[in-house]
Amino acid sequence: MIRITDIKLEVGKAPTLAIEKENLIKYINHQYRIQAKEIKSFSIYKKAIDARKKEQIYFVYSVDLELTNEKIYLNKKIKGLTLAPVLTYQEIPSGDSQLTHSPVIVGFGPSGMFAALLLARRGYKPIVLERGYDVDQRSKNVDHFYQTGEYSEGSTILFGEGGAGTFSDGKLTTLISDIRCRYVLESLVSNGAQPEILYINKPHVGTDVLKNVVKNIREEIISLGGQIRFNAKVTKLLVQDQTLQGVIVNNNETIHTSICLLGIGHSARDTFELLYNQKLDIVQKAFSIGVRIEHPQQLINESQYGNFSTLPQLGAADYKLSYHASNDRTAYTFCMCPGGWVMCASSEEFGVVTNGMSESQRDYENSNAALLVNVNPSDFGSDHPLAGVSYQRAIEQKAFVLGGSNYNAPIQLVGDFLNDQKSTKLGTVKPSYRPGYKFAELKELFPPYVTQTIKEALIDFNRKIQGFSMHDAILTGAETRSSSPIRMTRNENHESNILGLFPMGEGAGYAGGIMSSAVDGMKTAEKIISKYQSFSDV
Repeated sequence: MIRITDIKLEVGKAPTLAIEKENLIKYINHQYRIQAKEIKSFSIYKKAIDARKKEQIYFVYSVDLELTNEKIYLNKKIKGLTLAPVLTYQEIPSGDSQLTHSPVIVGFGPSGMFAALLLARRGYKPIVLERGYDVDQRSKNVDHFYQTGEYSEGSTILFGEGGAGTFSDGKLTTLISDIRCRYVLESLVSNGAQPEILYINKPHVGTDVLKNVVKNIREEIISLGGQIRFNAKVTKLLVQDQTLQGVIVNNNETIHTSICLLGIGHSARDTFELLYNQKLDIVQKAFSIGVRIEHPQQLINESQYGNFSTLPQLGAADYKLSYHASNDRTAYTFCMCPGGWVMCASSEEFGVVTNGMSESQRDYENSNAALLVNVNPSDFGSDHPLAGVSYQRAIEQKAFVLGGSNYNAPIQLVGDFLNDQKSTKLGTVKPSYRPGYKFAELKELFPPYVTQTIKEALIDFNRKIQGFSMHDAILTGAETRSSSPIRMTRNENHESNILGLFPMGEGAGYAGGIMSSAVDGMKTAEKIISKYQSFSDV
């Protein structure tokens, strides 16, 4: 295979995939004198948008070709034309030790899901224990909460099949470069995700599609001999001589195992406490807090794409911004949801937490993103390993009270926030948060260093995106679950100080999003595979 990079096509010349392919082949023929009849196979490897110059926006491609005479072109050493690297995930060989019980995986978010999928595909018959509900019941419970404001653990978007990522944009962007990312994407596509996530620069699935994808992955795992058990909360570890013997589920069922992979997510606070009390090594970790900011999606489109903002092939525009403030704090945008809405992500009674969500079409009238400020262990006021949890909880409980003590969220218009005025009426932007909202002064929610940093960032971001700090934009509090407030220590084999217990993913402090969590789950599963025979090999 040959890879050709940095192919630029003007937007508007590739409205459909068929025409896109046709135009790319024409470009290749003109630029490299490669005839269509020489091309045995063709695929897009990467597609991005170059909108740096608003007077002309381009799609930028890398494509992979199988040619009848590849060596001829490679020998010419043409700029931008190279041998394509191998993208296939290479399976590691199984070890020699024998398992007496199936490996247990706690949590069915991205890390647990892909650890389970890899183990199931290799014949290890994992048992997955998920404290939440399956995705269909999750959806019903969440809708009921938004309609009534009646909170229960089962109604949170943070626990259950697919984890928190199921109720989000399904963003698959990552800063890591790992062949396993391709494995994750291919697995999502084979289970119903859009094929274009394999090559677009900022892939996303969307909540509406992702719900079916996670169900299909569940069925694949089950078909390969694995088990997925919902409403199965691990309430105790069975440990003898610092070695795992099993787990107790729902306080009344014992599952014997010598291998347990922990993919519990960043909000399983009661499980954090359980693990700490059972002497798992846990340390504090920095994270970020802040608000959700909402704008009209049209404003973001026009700012990013100029006169091309209405072209449907460009889709809803996004952004990623950062600013280093005068107090040495950093503010940045995170988890940007084009054409989406703000969600309630509370996982405890009497606390309000925000998150963002988009469906696959990203066609809601608003955009939203987290606007966050870094906080460090020195801010927590204690050296207790779980002090970061207490720090988060205090802010969430303030947000609950400021919102009216009914899971409504406190909001403030950006202009009023900058001028230290309480908002009294909405402008052109309608807040999307459900169950509802209440006007409040958000400076009452945060330490002064957070408020100051956000104010400075809003002014700076307005220079980068005109209208970002428009008076009517909405700030909704509080966003506190950007990442885990702890790290569970582990060695190079991903094993904790309790032998047989393998922390992984975002909750354990080793990932920051769907892709990196899924990859960390795969890496942890590989540690098991490299040591033990599968049941099909015995």
